[in-house]
Amino acid sequence: MDFTRTVQVTGDKDKYTLSPEIKKYTLLDLGFEQTKRGNFEYLGSLDTDNPFKPVARIRILINSNLDGFKMETLSGNGLRKINIFNHQRSAEFIQQYHYILDEMIERQVFTK
Repeated sequence: MDFTRTVQVTGDKDKYTLSPEIKKYTLLDLGFEQTKRGNFEYLGSLDTDNPFKPVARIRILINSNLDGFKMETLSGNGLRKINIFNHQRSAEFIQQYHYILDEMIERQVFTK
């Protein structure tokens, strides 16, 4: 999957676009880590019951130029993509998913 300016996660009705106001220090404040290639990766738990061994995760990878990104929801071990919108615990996962992304919108990482 290539880096794109706008992403829509499978099952989500909303599309997210990188904000023109995005800053590297904001990404680090939000829990992104810089990879060896200079990209910024966020790996967050969507499981409120057990955040240390989650059933579902969100992964966001923003390129080093801050002009493209990838976003996907993964199984707890990160090996396969899952659709949290039709999962048996979807209400919990969707609430946490929107909580994380709303914070990033507020901090001018994304726009809806």
